[in-house]
Amino acid sequence: MTERYIAALDQGTTSTRCIVYDHHGRLVSVAQREHRQYYPRPGWVEHDPAEIWDTVARIIPQALADAEIDPRQILALGITNQRETTVVWNRHTGEPAHRAIVWQDTRTAGLLPRIAAELDEETLHARSGLPLATYFSGPKLRWLLDSDPELKAGAERGDLLFGTIDSWLLWNLTGGVDGGVHATDVTNASRTMLMDLETLDWDDELLAGMHVPRRMMPEIRPNTGPFPRTVNPIAGIPIAAVIGDQQASLFGQTAFEPGEAKCTFGTGSFVLLNTGSEIVQSRRGLITTVARKFDREPAVYALEGSVAVAGALVAWSRDNLGLIKTPAEIETLARTVDDNGGCYIVPAFSGLYSPYWATEAQGTVVGLTSYITKGHLARAVLEATAWQIRDVIDAMKTDSDITVHSLHVDGGMTADNLLMQLVADILDTPVVRPMMAETVALGAAYAAGLAAGYWSDREVLRANWQRAAEWHPDMDPARRQTELDDWHRAVQLAITWGRGRGHTA
Repeated sequence: MTERYIAALDQGTTSTRCIVYDHHGRLVSVAQREHRQYYPRPGWVEHDPAEIWDTVARIIPQALADAEIDPRQILALGITNQRETTVVWNRHTGEPAHRAIVWQDTRTAGLLPRIAAELDEETLHARSGLPLATYFSGPKLRWLLDSDPELKAGAERGDLLFGTIDSWLLWNLTGGVDGGVHATDVTNASRTMLMDLETLDWDDELLAGMHVPRRMMPEIRPNTGPFPRTVNPIAGIPIAAVIGDQQASLFGQTAFEPGEAKCTFGTGSFVLLNTGSEIVQSRRGLITTVARKFDREPAVYALEGSVAVAGALVAWSRDNLGLIKTPAEIETLARTVDDNGGCYIVPAFSGLYSPYWATEAQGTVVGLTSYITKGHLARAVLEATAWQIRDVIDAMKTDSDITVHSLHVDGGMTADNLLMQLVADILDTPVVRPMMAETVALGAAYAAGLAAGYWSDREVLRANWQRAAEWHPDMDPARRQTELDDWHRAVQLAITWGRGRGHTA
């Protein structure tokens, strides 16, 4: 019998990957390409949607060729993607109307007060589960339409389509201008600030508040579709699942039940706690989001804490400061010292996300003295991620009354053993890394494979999960509390500094 496989297309903030998996969830092949980051102004972050699609068109055939398999051996394809990133394109030509505005972009900071004057924030939060912030797609889309009368007219005529990256890829994969499907899934739709969490449909009042014509919106479907087969770049591959990257990671960690949580360490860092069929509205600055909605099953929800800058701070240390030459060197440099020397870095490059939602905050480095070395700065870079996760976990405990007995982690930064120990120390909680640390693509593959019958049930997927490493807290409680207090002082300085400058993005 010919071997069958599952493929996952993982479109991330800095690169896109196509990965082929076997029945044991093992990686058979991977093809990956980076795409360019555009920073036209301070606080602005953009991608070229055409470049991203060109990358996808290259890596899918490459992954299959590297695995030496025929496209007919791919039983199903799962798609996962960076969320909130906003794409508008012409339905007749297929051309993007503007560069994609990335989730990290803060250009809508000055627009938020106008939105708040037209759209009640309590209504917005109750229906969408989201705070009014630059992070989400709705304000980005309104900014695009408000900034260009031609775009607005095109949207009202029905010539322009909107979508997050999943919609853009799905449309192109299924034919583009020649019959491409304009759809999204519930997890990505829940990040737009335009979907009602209960009805799982676009909300007319939220659309009106963002000045968005309903006719440019994609159809919202469950994570398992139905979706058609691919037309490009290879015809005939069944698309079986679409799911936002962090929800995919939660599924890839096999956190299927209420109370199970995970943290992904990538460009940003994201903690998700499965709350089951209950919509838990946060009182402490967390996001209420859809975790998954499979065909004929009720929706599953999650609380999420989103940290904008994690691995991006390591990249900044390399690219902007020249502190290191490769990301892996940050751990080596940080190990040259025993502590941060009193130095803290608050990486508010895009303001601060959960639990603060302080759009005005700006990045700060505090505690500099002549004693501070490159080693102390490197350690402060790593600690910044750990402290931000601590703030999110504390908020999560308050909102959910759930004790986090251990934290399952994934993502590229989990290869940094010092960082993982710092997270365990600062959280005072064991940290567990699975054998498959890149669980975003795996989660998309799992969702597609279940939908296609490749795997019989979720217990089979649980059996695939294997522990690779575990870190236990080893920090004096008094020191932990002192440093936590210092971190919070540094955060308040970052917020105060941004306010004092009258910051607008």
